Amino acid sequence: MIENKEEKINEKVLEKKNVKNKEEKMYIIPLGGLDEVGKNMTLVQYRDEIIIIDCGIGFPGEGLLGIDVVIPDFSYVENNKSKIKGLFVTHGHEDHIGAIPYLYQKIDKDVSIFSGKLTLALIEGKFESHRIKNIPKLREVKSRSKIKVGKYFDVEFVRITHSIADSYSIYVKTPAGKVLFTGDFKIDLTPVDNNKTDLARFAEIGEEGLDLLLSDSTNAETEGFTPSESTVGEAFKIEFPKAKGRIIIAAFASHIHRLQQIIEISEAYGRKIAIDGRSLIRTFDVASKLGYLKMKKDTMISLSDVDKQKDNKVVILCTGTQGEPRASLSRIASNIHKNTKVKEGDTVIISATPIPGNEKAVSKNINNLLKYDAEVIFKKVAGIHVSGHGSRLEQELMFNLVNPKHFMPVHGEYKMLKAHIETAIRTGIKKTDTVLALNGSKVEVTKSYVKLKGKVSAGATFIDGLGVGDIGQTVLRDRQQLSQDGVIIVVFTFDKKTGKIMSGPEIVTRGFTYSKDSEEIINGTIEHINKKLEKIEKTKIKDWQPIKNLTKEAVSKYVYNKTKRNPVILPIIMEV
Repeated sequence: MIENKEEKINEKVLEKKNVKNKEEKMYIIPLGGLDEVGKNMTLVQYRDEIIIIDCGIGFPGEGLLGIDVVIPDFSYVENNKSKIKGLFVTHGHEDHIGAIPYLYQKIDKDVSIFSGKLTLALIEGKFESHRIKNIPKLREVKSRSKIKVGKYFDVEFVRITHSIADSYSIYVKTPAGKVLFTGDFKIDLTPVDNNKTDLARFAEIGEEGLDLLLSDSTNAETEGFTPSESTVGEAFKIEFPKAKGRIIIAAFASHIHRLQQIIEISEAYGRKIAIDGRSLIRTFDVASKLGYLKMKKDTMISLSDVDKQKDNKVVILCTGTQGEPRASLSRIASNIHKNTKVKEGDTVIISATPIPGNEKAVSKNINNLLKYDAEVIFKKVAGIHVSGHGSRLEQELMFNLVNPKHFMPVHGEYKMLKAHIETAIRTGIKKTDTVLALNGSKVEVTKSYVKLKGKVSAGATFIDGLGVGDIGQTVLRDRQQLSQDGVIIVVFTFDKKTGKIMSGPEIVTRGFTYSKDSEEIINGTIEHINKKLEKIEKTKIKDWQPIKNLTKEAVSKYVYNKTKRNPVILPIIMEV
């Protein structure tokens, strides 16, 4: 009897192991948005089919000199492009849609894009600005829209509140399990457009049984509840009557609800609005046509007509909340704007908080504006900005609504992802049922477990002007070195018949040292080069590369010993 019981127990253990091994599996593969803010992109793969959730850009930090934007590495997508069944987009912010034109230059144009009406209009504008004629099919969805793509994927859009209209969470079902992507979200109970979060549907998803939640971690370290966007309008109502002259407002072009409040309050105080910034002009054009922005016919004026109005009857709405050097506010603050000069009596409202890494640039603009005796309102405590991301209480509410078996934090720096896991554990999720992934992680998902299962190619591709991916770490190091220590150019002229030096070395420096102070160093460098070249010069030189290498090494060591600097050394050899 004992032996039979032991046999039965062993059989059950083996049976459980076999069931686990036989379980259907799908894979979550983040290509961006983890351990960083921005560049959001995630793949869901089941068998031979893939869907993509979002495809955004990241903004370059201080070390990425000259880089315009950063996009995900599409290598894995390109290698598996025949498997892609659709691109599903949560909302229209740049960090979720900005890289889509670059993606479609790598994959099949027949892959449809699914999202809300406003988001699709913004995406269409992206293709037009990139001069891509063959735009993929754009499929409009609404809350609770259900789409079947491929053989295995059932996808549903669920309305969520964020700082832009037409924001959705995406609910994905496959035979391997059910996964919910919250997208960027906050739970705004008094939204400006009255389109509330579909709390009832989220609760139903929880009742159905959710295998994995992937949720926005941006404000995971912030206690409490994020204030409603409507509170910004109340703050503007306090600031507008105080302003004696012009009001200059810097705002994100994508903050449709905020723009609508600015329009309404400007009209209430009899102020005309002039727009400055291509992204704002584009947003006003698209959002007005689609009915997301409403205004009186005579509210808008051109920038060139601002001076024709009384100062206390004007609002200038511009880009540049993050201190971007080419943006309108930065040019205004530096007094190099063609149409707008800051003057005493102006009130400047910066309706945003700095994205991590942009603090210095924002502070520089504020300091410059204050030098012109403008009134600058920029502190978050003034109420002129609220986040579009949920704080800890909203994250806890989401956990309680959907009651996931497993959790994976997304959209945030590493410390934010860790903080979000701590919140999950507080709401009752076991630490063993959470997974902390990074870009390129291959996360295996079943109905009974979630675990890391290898990696795929992932990283960043740098966009510099028209160049896509042609700037690598070597070029960035050169740019960094140039920005710090300058360049020394060493010029020789050689007789190609005899291989002898005809003239030089001559030295030119840029960004290295002031010319009056450099004579001693330059003369010493030339003398040092000549000593090193004496042995080579005795033989006929057929290959110039040893000369270049020797010059680089000699100049680099000599200059560092004299100045403790590491300029870029550029030898140039001319033949006569």
